[in-house]
Amino acid sequence: MNHVRPPVSWAPLSACTQDCLPVRAAGPGRVRLARRTAVLVAVLLGTVVGVAVLPGRLRARWLGASSRALLRSAGVRLRVVGGDRFADGGALVVANHLSWVEVVALNAVQPVRMLAKREVRDWALIGPLAARTGALFVDRFGLSTLPATVAATAAALRGGAVVGVFPEGTTHCGQVAGPFRRAAFQAALDAGVPVRPVAFRLLGADGARAPDTPFVGDQTLADSVGRVLRSSGVVCEVTLLPAIHPGGDRRELARRAGAAVASVTGVAHAPWRAPVPAGAAVAA
Repeated sequence: MNHVRPPVSWAPLSACTQDCLPVRAAGPGRVRLARRTAVLVAVLLGTVVGVAVLPGRLRARWLGASSRALLRSAGVRLRVVGGDRFADGGALVVANHLSWVEVVALNAVQPVRMLAKREVRDWALIGPLAARTGALFVDRFGLSTLPATVAATAAALRGGAVVGVFPEGTTHCGQVAGPFRRAAFQAALDAGVPVRPVAFRLLGADGARAPDTPFVGDQTLADSVGRVLRSSGVVCEVTLLPAIHPGGDRRELARRAGAAVASVTGVAHAPWRAPVPAGAAVAA
């Protein structure tokens, strides 16, 4: 499943469920689905093989080209606004999160080291691919491991890596958005590197929000991929916003990044507030 209800109050939880998705008719798009699935699987296998055997820069170039091919094979057109790459050195790329499509799109613009949920490591094909491309895995429900994750992210940034993260911690449908959590921004402060906000919109042929594209609720990855492959005219619009230079504290960095993304999507990211433990005294 895409989301399991967190066992702890501070873990990321989306307000979106499968009720956000339109009811899918069984017939339309069946031929399109079969054709695109065959091409997508072939491209994905080629991506995995190339990433496994190619070194350094050749691997990055292969990943970028393969990511663009994956989007095309899924019937998704990439539209990039505001530049053609995120950074030439260490930078933290932060974006709103709607679907698996954004992960592919980020690497299509410029290969990045993703900060990914721990569960991804166990996914067939995708897990080994993520590990080989330098993904940093985070346990979203294990608070005790968070300092080590922040330290590892800061170390990667100091080493010149471009690290991609979805600060909401989970996906939303595009009509609402989650708060930008602050931990990843601490890594940018510790490393002294800029934050590059990126806004995603998944649009239909008419320019409106494409309702079948979000990956939300208890959807399986297969169902989400199938919905996208059945769709026509999907555009993934990626807006690269001005970099925010490190300064202040992580709360302020998160606020500024969320506001920048919202200026494009029109959907606000409310400030994240740590939950008050049960039984704790609250000052008047």
